Order: sequence, then C-alpha cells, then structure tokens
Amino acid sequence: MNNPIKIALTGAGGFIGQYVVSELLDRNVSVTVVGRDVSKLVQYEGRAQIVQLDLKNASEGVFKDLNSPDILLHLAWNGLPNYRALYHYEEELACQYKFLKIMIEEGLNNLLVTGTCFEYGMQSGALAESLDTCPDNPYGFAKDTLRKQLMFLKQSLAFNITWARLFYMYGEGQSSNSLLSQLQRAVVTGDKAFSMSGGEQLRDYLPVTEVARLLVELAMSQKDCGVINICSGKPSSVRGVVEQWLEKNQWQIELNLGCYPYPNYEPMAFWGDRVKLDEFINNQGVV
Repeated sequence: MNNPIKIALTGAGGFIGQYVVSELLDRNVSVTVVGRDVSKLVQYEGRAQIVQLDLKNASEGVFKDLNSPDILLHLAWNGLPNYRALYHYEEELACQYKFLKIMIEEGLNNLLVTGTCFEYGMQSGALAESLDTCPDNPYGFAKDTLRKQLMFLKQSLAFNITWARLFYMYGEGQSSNSLLSQLQRAVVTGDKAFSMSGGEQLRDYLPVTEVARLLVELAMSQKDCGVINICSGKPSSVRGVVEQWLEKNQWQIELNLGCYPYPNYEPMAFWGDRVKLDEFINNQGVV
C-alpha cells in the first residue's frame, strides 16, 4: 500500500485554516498543522501532527520539522485585518519569503499560497488572472510582491506553485470585524437596527466551506496552476447578501443603510472571473 500524501498547513488556527484542516482530515492524507498558538490546534491531537512555528523564527531544517511534506498549503499571514498597515511589506513580506524559500530549497515540490483580490487594485468589473496587478493597499502590495518573488525563485528552483487569489468569504468563526459577525452580534444583542453602508457595492462571495474545499482540491492536484481566482464568478450587492443572511437565519432587524461611507480602498463593483477555476474543476472531475 502506498504511503498517504503528506500535507502541511500553515495558518491552521485561523478562520480559513480550521475549515481546510477539516477538509483534509476527511481524506486519506497525512496532515501536519502549523501555527503560532498551538492552543488553537489541540483539537487535532491524535489526528494530525501539530507544529508550533512563528514564521519570523523559521530557519534551516524547517522542512523536516514540518514532516517533509509533499504539499504545503500556506495560509499564514500576520497583521490582518488592517490592510493599510505598512507592516505588511516592512516586516511580514521578508519573513514570508524567507520561510517559503527555505522550504523549497530543502525539498518542497508543491506549494499553494493564498493571495488576495486586493492584488488587482482599483480595477472594476470581472477580474481575470491575466490582468496586470496594481494593488492599492500595503497588504495587496505585499502579497503581490511575494508572488513575484516566488515566480523569480521558480526560474532557479523547480517546484509547482498555485497562487489561489481569494475574494470574499463568510462562515462561522469569522473575524469579529467581518460584516456577518457584526450583523449576528447586533441581532443577538437585540439591536433594533444594523448600521452599514448603502450596500450597493458589488462583490464576489463564497461560503468558507467551499473555499476550503477548492483550496484542498487545487493543492492535492500537485499541478503548476499559477494564479487562479477562488471566487463565485457572480457579482452580488452587499445589501443583497445581508438580506439573504437575514432571511436564511430568520433574523429580525432593520437595516440602517447609508450610515457609513463606502471603503476607499476598493472599487464599487468587482468580482472574479471564474473561467480558469471551472476549467480546473472540469478537468479534475471535481463535483
């Protein structure tokens, strides 16, 4: 019998990470979960190898410390959700690249890194992977720079890379600053109204369970996919999404629309072009 594929996951204690771990544990793979705070990972004892690691302290031998994985799903990134903090490129970018370079030099063959739709910057409409990137905030700039660094590294070291560019997602366990969490909190505390922007901006939303499933399928394909959008491909108004949540959960609360201005770090209307993702799904026979 062949040994199961070995997969390491950084950021395992985060919002997306917990769903990716759950997806991995349902498959015949050997899982190593990695995080700065192992108290967030204790529920995986006996089902996965647990490794405590702060990327700032990554050094030679880290590939072996992570059980010499066949695949690395790299979700970790500090400093969020403050997208405008200079920290992203002044500090986080360097330790991210250092860690990934060591992993590749020491034998990693397959890498999936989560990127962000903020790499596209202030471009509107359907955003395809072929578009030039022009990030408008430090987080998007740092992510885009890391991608470019890895592509240069690929010219001298052989490895497969999938750069999974995330759009918007929602689900239980999301940041307390997220729209769904704020809405849920307002309902639970008995607020009569929920204050938000006008809600007419168009975005691309997927449930986090679907995002996790797609990330695992992409990683386990062990293909050199390059940049690929993780998205629905369908524009939805923020107001419409909020109203759907209210209806689905039978929450009774009025919407105080127009209370807050629209964000100045993203365009009014953008969503992901899903052609490349659908081609991958069809070719893999993924349901």
